[in-house]
Amino acid sequence: MSIISEMLGCRYPVIQGAMGVISNPELVSAVSEAGGFGQLATAFATDPAPVREQIRATRKLTDKPFGANLHAMNPLAPQFVQVMAEEGIRAVTVSGGSPKELVPLLREHGIKVIVVVPAVNVARKAESLGVDAIVAEGSESGGMQGFNGASTLVLVPAVADAVKVPVIAAGGIGDSRGYNAAFALGTQGVQIGTRFIATKECIAHANYKNGIIDSPENSTRLVNMGRFQVRALNTPLVEEMKEGVNSLDSSAGSSLEEAWVKGDLNAGTLPAGQISGLISRIASVSEVIEEMVSS
Repeated sequence: MSIISEMLGCRYPVIQGAMGVISNPELVSAVSEAGGFGQLATAFATDPAPVREQIRATRKLTDKPFGANLHAMNPLAPQFVQVMAEEGIRAVTVSGGSPKELVPLLREHGIKVIVVVPAVNVARKAESLGVDAIVAEGSESGGMQGFNGASTLVLVPAVADAVKVPVIAAGGIGDSRGYNAAFALGTQGVQIGTRFIATKECIAHANYKNGIIDSPENSTRLVNMGRFQVRALNTPLVEEMKEGVNSLDSSAGSSLEEAWVKGDLNAGTLPAGQISGLISRIASVSEVIEEMVSS
């Protein structure tokens, strides 16, 4: 058992990444049931009540450990911490901004803290706050990221060399090859996002899943959202946004639900990593995890 598996209470050190409005209880519970560590997302939550409901709905589907992601830029994140503590969540990841205020609050409640970082200097700062582990997320990952990131192949060993806490690799990992490569780079586990979108248990619309499956390795684009970038599938909307023709606020939760869950490709971007080029079919979560850890 790896350090991460022991820390989180799961069979395999495979963590489901934060996936916004499609991080549904069925997906989260399926990841945990298959031996990984499922996570609910709270980035677009606008009230603590739905967070509590999602935790309880997930717990009805699995008795295995699962956690949640906190988006540091969400002003309600401290309230979500209280809900998570009350509902028995024992480990969370923190991403999307500075974890400085959230780490001591989480530790006060006895919750394990894993912080997602894009650079070595950020990893060192996170370690100084007393986090339990760090996710080093390379620039080929899908979704939100900064403007000066390094690839997983470079970032992960650099972070592993720079900190003493366990390191988890993220970005460009979706099968056994990426899983084994992550350990060779000095990590104790992996965080998976895009591969879990193209699964039977995820509530993402078929347009989204098929967009991932049909994508070659160079089909994603980085879209400037102002304070951050989003790596997404190269849809006509994304082309318009890159050319300045469309300034749609596709980071809003309502527009993302229209795109991600209802399949309206003009409503918002479809975040996906470059690993899309290696995903060829919609599989069950258990099939994905079993293949990943089997060799």
